[in-house]
Amino acid sequence: MKKNTLIAALALTLSVPAVAQQAPAVNPYLTNVPISAGPIVLPVSPAGRGKRPYEMSSSVGPEEKARLMKQIMPMMGMVKSMDVKDVMNLMAIKYPVKKGLTFDEVKTSMELSANKLNFKKVGESAMWKDIQAVLGDMEAPRMEVYHYCDIAAGREILRYAPEAIIYLPCRIAIMEDADKNLWVLSLDWNTSWLDSLSGKMGAPDQLMKHAVDIRDKMDVIMKAAANGDL
Repeated sequence: MKKNTLIAALALTLSVPAVAQQAPAVNPYLTNVPISAGPIVLPVSPAGRGKRPYEMSSSVGPEEKARLMKQIMPMMGMVKSMDVKDVMNLMAIKYPVKKGLTFDEVKTSMELSANKLNFKKVGESAMWKDIQAVLGDMEAPRMEVYHYCDIAAGREILRYAPEAIIYLPCRIAIMEDADKNLWVLSLDWNTSWLDSLSGKMGAPDQLMKHAVDIRDKMDVIMKAAANGDL
């Protein structure tokens, strides 16, 4: 993801709930954001939204995106101690691998767990090999990204918002850190924060079921990989 995308995603998470002042539950992401910070008006009008399955919404031009970012930035300024590194960490879910397990053992456990859940592996990227071969950085740790797909859930997500294809397929990474420890990581698909919003931002119930199912399956797969389960 681009830095601006990450910042915008976090900022929207922080700011959009401020509009729903009758929220039934407390949103943990709003604890330090005053109500006076909102509302933020998104640059896509209802007339510009896709309504039919797979219908794209109107594109948002660079001027509109810039205007939105200007609305968001003052709110980001309130989070004094957070930088882009913190944003990336916040948006990730990660598990440390049990000591003694090798990279390939973690990968095997992940693939076995995914097969049990009918989570289809559709590709993988051995980034560390490219870093070494292209950039000559032989000190780069081993890192690989694996692509998985739940085709039924993917279809429902894309029917509702075809732009969501930029997040698909789901990705799980195994990475060695600076201290030679192994980690299993992914984008955190936890949507529980939507529970604090009236109407859950319009997300259909069936779509939310699929989102929860994907997140739960990925969590099972990641924990199995981190523990070396067979």
